[in-house]
Amino acid sequence: MNGLPSNRVLELVGSDDNLSQLEAVTKALGSDTRLQILRFLGTHTCSLLEIAEALGLPQSTATLHIKILENAGLIKTDLEPAKRGVQKVCARVYDRIVVQLPADVQEQEVVQQVSMPLGAYVEANVMPTCGLLSEEGIIGHLDDPASFFEPDRMRAQLLWFRSGFVEYRFPRRQPLSGHLAGLELSFEVCSEAPLHHESWPSDITVWINGMEIGTWTSPADFGGERGFLTPAWWDTNNTQYGLLKIWKINANGTYVDGIRVSPVTLHDLKLEQSPAIAVRIGVKEDARHPGGVNLFGSRFGNYPQDIILKLIYS
Repeated sequence: MNGLPSNRVLELVGSDDNLSQLEAVTKALGSDTRLQILRFLGTHTCSLLEIAEALGLPQSTATLHIKILENAGLIKTDLEPAKRGVQKVCARVYDRIVVQLPADVQEQEVVQQVSMPLGAYVEANVMPTCGLLSEEGIIGHLDDPASFFEPDRMRAQLLWFRSGFVEYRFPRRQPLSGHLAGLELSFEVCSEAPLHHESWPSDITVWINGMEIGTWTSPADFGGERGFLTPAWWDTNNTQYGLLKIWKINANGTYVDGIRVSPVTLHDLKLEQSPAIAVRIGVKEDARHPGGVNLFGSRFGNYPQDIILKLIYS
């Protein structure tokens, strides 16, 4: 079985559409034995027999627990050749599970979503180290800011720079009715170190319509283990994947993964005054941790998505 990506997140919303999945996951987690199995699979894949022996379980009992975890989508199993016949090999799928409990929502929400290709930025001002990659190879030249203006940049699946920014323009699509209640921005990102570095903090800042909405500190430049989507030609000593960060802005402030990072509110952005929403991602020259940035496209890293902006209307 191929190694599954690390830092995978399962997000479950308790809506009518996926209550059965939520029930299966919570049932699977409601057992000390199954939690021990998930913990044991946190660092490697192994056979069902190895799990049973390591945890002191009868093989039949281990089989039952593995089946429940598999039905909930928390582990993946595969059959591989063994000394005698075949053996079932197990791997953990997710490292983090986020559950939004069901609620009796009175208002209907309308979500306008735009997925922006990584290379579709309209402005760039970057400093080396810097570069762009497509699925097939290097775009332009490494450590040459002029390469960020090559026509081939539209094919970019990974870009990086030590300081500066890239800026995207999203259309502000307005539904026929409704009040803008929230904005959500998500992208895969990490720090930028030579090759990679497991401890390399970087203060990554986001601006919307020219207003700084907050800064998140990336802990590392992740490498050494191939990203789930990273092409085989890109050496594992280089950056491989990032973390999926979700920025949300509402009437109360700005949040990253649910943690408030600034008092900037949706009203402060004055989105109604422009047909486009400018999103700038970068590292400031005077950042406390000027550790650069790597941004990932839908076919590089661990998450099959580009830069996504959602406008939420109630």
